Amino acid sequence: MNPAIGYAAVAGVSAVTALIGFYGLRVSRTTSDFYVASRTVAPWWNASAIGGEYLSAASFLGIAGLIMVSGIDGLWFPLGYTAGYLMLLLFVAAPLRRSGAYTLPDFAQSRLQSRRVRNVTSALVVVVGWFYIVPQLHGAALTIRITTGLPSWVGAVAVVAVVCLTVMTGGMRSITFVQAFQYWLKLTAIAVPVIFVLLVLTAGARPVSDGGAAFSTTLNTVAPAGLYRNLSLMTALLFGTLGLPHVLVRFYTNPDGGAARRTTLIVLGLLSVFYLFPTIYAVLGRIYLPELATNGQADATVLLLPGRLIGGAAGNVLSALVIAGAFAAFLSTTSGLVVSLAGVVSQDLFGGTVRGFRIAAVLSALIPLAVALGTGSLALAGSVSLVFAFTASTLCPLLVLGIWWRGLTDIGAIAGMLTGGILCAAAILAGSRLASSAPASSPLAASTLASTQNPAGFWYQVLAQPAAWTVPVAFVVMIAVSLATKNRRPGGITRIMTRLHAPERPLGQATVPAVE
Repeated sequence: MNPAIGYAAVAGVSAVTALIGFYGLRVSRTTSDFYVASRTVAPWWNASAIGGEYLSAASFLGIAGLIMVSGIDGLWFPLGYTAGYLMLLLFVAAPLRRSGAYTLPDFAQSRLQSRRVRNVTSALVVVVGWFYIVPQLHGAALTIRITTGLPSWVGAVAVVAVVCLTVMTGGMRSITFVQAFQYWLKLTAIAVPVIFVLLVLTAGARPVSDGGAAFSTTLNTVAPAGLYRNLSLMTALLFGTLGLPHVLVRFYTNPDGGAARRTTLIVLGLLSVFYLFPTIYAVLGRIYLPELATNGQADATVLLLPGRLIGGAAGNVLSALVIAGAFAAFLSTTSGLVVSLAGVVSQDLFGGTVRGFRIAAVLSALIPLAVALGTGSLALAGSVSLVFAFTASTLCPLLVLGIWWRGLTDIGAIAGMLTGGILCAAAILAGSRLASSAPASSPLAASTLASTQNPAGFWYQVLAQPAAWTVPVAFVVMIAVSLATKNRRPGGITRIMTRLHAPERPLGQATVPAVE
């Protein structure tokens, strides 16, 4: 690939992102603008912004690579990522907006009237955010290395620099404009090239090699590991979406609970359209670029396929569009995460001021940058799914029970979150050590553990995909400890639950003030 194409695409999307961010500075004046865009974002704008930040490196690059390698089993990822918003629609979106909070720790403190719950929730939000940012920076590193030939660290540093610039200038108001633009850029960047590729193929082109025979079209549901792996993955994706801090904070920007529900419905449609295209890339990549599935470069399928199949100036334009879309994915998701983390850190450490927000934004970006530069890249979709498993085991039970069960107590919430988090993290680390420490000839070797035919594979999957058991354990512990500490139920619980579930007053009437 011509490096000039990569330079032009990255520079272009970065410049447009910065310009939109500067425009946001003109309309961001108050603290509420920086934290929740003054709660005035309309459903279509907000849905586009959510799509922009949710469609991350795992979605733009990782899904196609995973389906290319795994076959039909990889379809669980786009299904789970999209269906998670149905869970949000049913259980969380409107009540969370009615809570009047700025951040998830705000909600935890106002619901349970406990500073200790707030501190634990804040710590978990920061951990989740940091570990979600790291795959975005790995994706940026991969894109820069493949498309320009520059060192990988340049991509990660460039993303952090642009994100810090846009977040510091306009906060949530600015990022809303940026992310809404970037969703439509990403959809265009992934859809237009593959449509051109399909038109070329229907005109009579032939595959350069036949990799179709190696593409799995059968679900891995055989013993011992396949059925458990699929069930656990779907548990992580469905319930994990409910606990993603950068997604939840966007619902605070809607005017009311009804707008939050409409936003979620629109998001379901936007994601459903987007995820059609990585699947097409995966099938075409398996036929035309089969070598990527065996050399560890499957995540580069979306980047390389248009240029490989369409030559000349048209191929260069389509390649530049794909690169721009990929870089927009890293920027938008990282921006959303940095905004959500900055809101939490600034309120807990810097007094909730605009200056504190800006300082917190820099800290929230630099720490995961250091982690990304010091670690190697995993498969993008797989590494993000581990973050979903962690949020499903920690923040999801707090939200679901906090919204729907009057009996939740602060001690119960803390016990459930810590239990789920410790078990999930320990299981993932143990699974990783199990695979990395086994000799190549052992049944526990990394190359054979993922096989559903390997008897040791089931126990490896129990550790590597722990959501199927850590999520129920977190819920059970949270409920059991709350029942054992009934005396710690917050006062005024009827008023709190009414606020979460009662429809808003008609427009123009007084509303309950937000938690500050």
